[in-house]
Amino acid sequence: MKHLTSIRELSKASAIALLDNAQQLSQVNDRDVKKLPALRGKTVVNLFFENSTRTRISFEIAAKRLSADVINFSAESSSVSKGETLKDTAQTLEALGADAIVIRHPLSGAPKNLAANNWISASVINAGDGSHEHPTQALLDALTMRQVIGSTTDLSGLKVLIVGDILHSRVARSNLLLLNLLGAEVEIAGPNSLIPEGIEELGATISNSFENSLAKKPNAVMMLRVQKERMQGEYFTSHQEYSRHWALDSERLSMLGADSMILHPGPMNRGFEISSEAADDPRSKVLQQVSNGVAVRMAVLYGCLSGGQS
Repeated sequence: MKHLTSIRELSKASAIALLDNAQQLSQVNDRDVKKLPALRGKTVVNLFFENSTRTRISFEIAAKRLSADVINFSAESSSVSKGETLKDTAQTLEALGADAIVIRHPLSGAPKNLAANNWISASVINAGDGSHEHPTQALLDALTMRQVIGSTTDLSGLKVLIVGDILHSRVARSNLLLLNLLGAEVEIAGPNSLIPEGIEELGATISNSFENSLAKKPNAVMMLRVQKERMQGEYFTSHQEYSRHWALDSERLSMLGADSMILHPGPMNRGFEISSEAADDPRSKVLQQVSNGVAVRMAVLYGCLSGGQS
């Protein structure tokens, strides 16, 4: 593959191949020398127009583990703040030697436009665009689920519940696309005001009760952060009211099966959408997700820049 801007660009076979490659590459993290020469001589630019901790750092670590050179680009301190367009910024970065541009942008579709318009010949990897998609997050979530259930292929029969602010969540959209591609059954739950119209077309069953969804004994429960920074207007009456109905608190935690897994893309707001008890429960795989982020992004960078199969 040349780019990864959407899960829609992957077939089931290519998604499984990416996950297989990521599983193999994860072994590098256990070595004394955490380095492979696979992308020596390549330059990866992290072009972030929004703040990020996990995604930016894990892409940086992933590129360095593959021996690529890495440049971290902050839009706030660049010519973007003077009005430079995305096209001109990307072309400037390519002229300076970028082989891949990892982009996070507040506008949905920005990475796709950058790749599809052939403004640059460098690979484009979507690190999150508006409320649209976050494909590498979905891949690391799927890798985590595969590891927990011991699958070496797809996620057929796995029941996944995604809870919270679906409307503003690029993580939810990418997960819906990938989980359905891999054969999982996905249900979403949250306030009506935070469930987007037509979301069922992506393969989701909609629930208006967290408790009813938990009674179905999902194998995985993914909690989402309420993205207040993307909200214009009121979507629920109060934080207390939201938590009362939609937080993974101690009572709802007790409804989870012994073999269920708790997931969260981060950052977590403890005491709001998830309790500390749930976040620190042995069934929580949040830190495993973070670790898998490096392996998945290694696999994506390698697939885009080496001409390898993915």
